[in-house]
Amino acid sequence: MLVSAALLATGCSSSDQGSSSSTAATSSTSAPAPAGGNQLEQNYQQVIAQVLPSVVQITAAQGLGSGIVYDGKGDIVTNAHVVGTATNFTVTLANSTKPLEATLVGSYPDSDLAVIRLTNPPSGLKPAAFADSSKVAVGQITLAMGSPLGLSSSVTQGIVSATGRTVSEPQTADSPGATIGNMVQTSAAINPGNSGGALVNLSSQVIGINTLTAVDPELNGSAAPGIGFAIPAATVTGIADQLIKDGKVTNSGRAALGVTVRPFFDANFQPAGAAIVTVVGGGPAAAGGLQAGDVITKVDDTAVTSPSALTTALAALSPGDKATIGYQRDGKDQSAEVTLGTL
Repeated sequence: MLVSAALLATGCSSSDQGSSSSTAATSSTSAPAPAGGNQLEQNYQQVIAQVLPSVVQITAAQGLGSGIVYDGKGDIVTNAHVVGTATNFTVTLANSTKPLEATLVGSYPDSDLAVIRLTNPPSGLKPAAFADSSKVAVGQITLAMGSPLGLSSSVTQGIVSATGRTVSEPQTADSPGATIGNMVQTSAAINPGNSGGALVNLSSQVIGINTLTAVDPELNGSAAPGIGFAIPAATVTGIADQLIKDGKVTNSGRAALGVTVRPFFDANFQPAGAAIVTVVGGGPAAAGGLQAGDVITKVDDTAVTSPSALTTALAALSPGDKATIGYQRDGKDQSAEVTLGTL
């Protein structure tokens, strides 16, 4: 499902959920809070105590963001749009006010992920634990941690609202934009400054990196309350491990067709497809018989009217998936069965 979303650094002020109390007319003694409420509150506090020390504030050239301590060597994972084009940063740990210097390890804007490294990592860094993304389910309670609006070590709560979302981020001066598949949707508040922070379950595991929030076009592009998105833990660890090891990504885990395309317009100058400019030899499109000059109009049942629509359709699929590509050649509709490769 495509969601139009504005790229916003996440960070939220939390709203406390206390247990209700009642006072009798003849007594000033409040009724005790339900035992279940106390237990949930204790669970929240325990998770916050365990995970918040792993969440940091990052100051980059274009502003503030958040990050997650990835290992004891000083590697910190965050969003690519947080680091932008900068290579040097300052990082503030949750248990300190002293800014630490950090440098860029690598960035992968296609998945909006990056890794930076502390120049002189202090002892006692607490790396976060990452969850098994396949076990994330709708209804699970989540806590979003980060530095919204510069308010470091802030926490908000919500639930997993949906999984498997495909979301497009807009292009900005600091980010080329990206279309990311399999994202976690959450009702936990996500605000500017929270990007790169942790979305956490009640087992004190990071289930995703807070990345963006949806915007409501009926509210002049204002953030839509309670609709935020996080990059799932499996994507985070897969990309981060490659950036740390090689400084680049060689296996994105994202599906690819093996073509370069340009916009195509119909006789009324309306967007009508993605015209193939080049086909990678031996790639999925070549194996399916597609050629330069063909105009891609569908991926399975999803209409393709532009190159960005093709990117979105492919982002919802995985390498090795079989897909039916609808296309036009010399004005005639045709289709090809292809096995998708890796971006």
